[in-house]
Amino acid sequence: MTSLRRAWFVFCLGYVALLLLCVTHLRFARAETKTVVQKDAEFDVTYNDTVTSDNQTIYAFNHTVSRNKTEGVRVTVDVLSEGAESSPILFVVRQKQAVLSFQVPLILRGLYQRKYPYAHVGRTLCQPPTRTLTETQYFFVDVSTLSSLGTHYQLRISRVDSFTLHTDKKFSFTASPSQPQYFKYVFPDGVDTAIVKVNSEMTFPCSVMSIQDIQCPVYDLDNNVAFIGMYQTMTKTAAITVQRKDFPSNSFYVVVVVKTEDEACGGPLRFYPLRPDELIDAGNRSKTLDVVVSPAINSDVYVMGMLFCLGIFLSFYLLTFLVACVENKRMHRRREGLLNPADMSPAETGKPSVTPVSPYEYGSFADNASTLSSEAITDSIASDANYGYMERSLESVTGRSRQESLSSIEEDDYDTLADIDSDKNIVRTKKYLCVSDLARKDKRVLSKKYQIYFWNIATIGVFYALPVIQLVITYQTVVNVTGNQDICYYNFLCAHPLGNLSAFNNILSNLGYVMLGLLFLLIVLQRDIIHSRALDRNDLNALECGIPKHFGLFYAMGTALMMEGLLSACYHVCPNYTNFQFDTSFMYMIAGLCVLKLYQKRHPDINASAYTAYACLAAVIFFSVLGVVFGKGNMVFWIVFSVLHILATMLLSTQLYYMGRWRLDSGILRRIVYVIYTDCIRQCSGPMYIDRMVLLVMGNIVNWSLAAYGLLKTPNDFASYLLAIAICNLLLYFAFYIIMKLRSGERIQCMAMVCILFTAVVWGFALFFFFQGLSTWQKTPAESREHNRDCIVLSFFDDHDIWHFLSSIAMFGSFLVLLTMDDDLDNVQRDKIFVF
Repeated sequence: MTSLRRAWFVFCLGYVALLLLCVTHLRFARAETKTVVQKDAEFDVTYNDTVTSDNQTIYAFNHTVSRNKTEGVRVTVDVLSEGAESSPILFVVRQKQAVLSFQVPLILRGLYQRKYPYAHVGRTLCQPPTRTLTETQYFFVDVSTLSSLGTHYQLRISRVDSFTLHTDKKFSFTASPSQPQYFKYVFPDGVDTAIVKVNSEMTFPCSVMSIQDIQCPVYDLDNNVAFIGMYQTMTKTAAITVQRKDFPSNSFYVVVVVKTEDEACGGPLRFYPLRPDELIDAGNRSKTLDVVVSPAINSDVYVMGMLFCLGIFLSFYLLTFLVACVENKRMHRRREGLLNPADMSPAETGKPSVTPVSPYEYGSFADNASTLSSEAITDSIASDANYGYMERSLESVTGRSRQESLSSIEEDDYDTLADIDSDKNIVRTKKYLCVSDLARKDKRVLSKKYQIYFWNIATIGVFYALPVIQLVITYQTVVNVTGNQDICYYNFLCAHPLGNLSAFNNILSNLGYVMLGLLFLLIVLQRDIIHSRALDRNDLNALECGIPKHFGLFYAMGTALMMEGLLSACYHVCPNYTNFQFDTSFMYMIAGLCVLKLYQKRHPDINASAYTAYACLAAVIFFSVLGVVFGKGNMVFWIVFSVLHILATMLLSTQLYYMGRWRLDSGILRRIVYVIYTDCIRQCSGPMYIDRMVLLVMGNIVNWSLAAYGLLKTPNDFASYLLAIAICNLLLYFAFYIIMKLRSGERIQCMAMVCILFTAVVWGFALFFFFQGLSTWQKTPAESREHNRDCIVLSFFDDHDIWHFLSSIAMFGSFLVLLTMDDDLDNVQRDKIFVF
């Protein structure tokens, strides 16, 4: 009996458990039941419906696709219910070879994980390819949600009749972050390269233009547009050059996406919420744009551009050859004249010769040089009789020069010293120096000293250029692989690709620096050979007349010009702010070498060594890199740089004024105080070296003004600011040199004058094109593209290419000026050539 009760109890317990299991299963089965409704739908009809978690709606569409006609299909969805962000509607579009899914409201993310909801969404469907002439294709739109309350929506499927872009025909459209647009372009016959331009009158909202291959899916949202193809951010304009060889289907998509935020285009940084999950109203971010696809240049234009570039610079070789022939003919006639006594010059026959005379040789200077006053100098300068040349015999000139050399010493105690011509402390403190006073060192020693300039800069160029070339190749590879054209700051409206190079025209235009640099080296080599032959035959003019001929700095200048062309070409492979120093490093070198050459002309014995000069230039480049990286808006950097700039200017001024005869040691302050006390307080006496003082005062005014400008304005382009300092000092010194040359009774020969005038004109035009500013790495890539302009020469070269042409010619002309400006002194003894 007990066992029966126990069995009955177990049976009842199992029955209840089974009953509960059945009830639970039925309950869950009922909960999982969802009604699926499929509707045959039509194009251009708006469907208003409600979707809940219990029902799912499928809209079935069909349309005829033609191989010869491309039509786009666009899906437009609006969510009309409030609070749908918590349970959005999922739309899935199923096509033949593609699936597109998106939720509404569409949530797009910005910086700091900010979320922007969009209740109105429009997407263009990717069109699958068709194998037959015409084909009927089906696609389905599935609508579902997990919301049990129900969400009301509107759905509309429409055809895009203007889906295919036509060559040279502008098409306008409107886009927003949730309603991107893309269009198809097919290369017509005979067009291998096309340029796609997208423009807008609105600066913001920020947009992205992308070029993608014909494949599904199309990446047309802000968070995936950079996944494939080439793309650029844009404010008002964007341009991408597309080559047929990169697209096997001979066609591509032009995708335009409006970004959710404007920071990528340099716009204001919007606030971000304290709670990261808070949704932000993005406001109205619709943007009206227009797109046009135009054929780019063909191979004939490339050939014409290269021939034009070569023709310009080869013409300088031809002109130089003609001038050399004329000069050789003139020298040949001169040699023939030497054989005819009737044609001998006055100097050769012992008759009075014509030699330049400084205004300092007249007036009170001839009577009593030790009591020469500033009034006497002024009076002598004002007199017309003091300029030009006078006739006197070579013997009298030599004797008088020796006498004046003795009387020019300010300290009477030194007048009778036997070592006055050997002690540099005495020689360099003379009030009026001649080149012979500063050309006492052995010519062979000085020649080797200045040849080091050439070998050092050649070594620097090799070690600098090799990593630069490797780096820019990497840059170009990154651009080609990622498609991110924001990496490089080109003029995209005139950027002609060749192979893997995105802007071949900007690279080609740098050829002038290399060719003209080589031409200058050949000219210097010719002069060097002629001078060496003159020395070998003990030519008196070569040994004792004219400015001492040292060609090492000229070789260094020509090499620097060639390196500037090479590095500028490397920079323009992918110009941006991280490699801008590639383009400017040898500009600093050229400016520094030109200043050194000007100084060397009259100071051959005391010019800086190559090691010191290049160490100073290395410090300049070091500060250039620091300024580019840390200088933007960093007041501490600008204060430090301005202080160092002023200190360097003062130290250099002291070095130049005293001809290097001063010491920087612990007693420098005591000596400064003593000089101020004796010359300014105890007795007010003027400076001993007036001309040098004028130059150095002007130089300090200019450099202190530039330092104050940098401190107050803190310009973003520090490299250009530093280059401006170097150029201003070079121009100031060059102007001083010319003025003092004319004041000293010297003249400028016809060839040098032609070079000066020609160079000045070319520099003027070059600077005009330089300041056009077709791009700037100081701004965002999108803002930089607002400055882009079309080509202006042969549909191949832009304004910046013209700057390359003209600046290379102007630099070449400047070098020729330095080479020829003292040719008038080749027959003048060095003790008659004054130092200034």
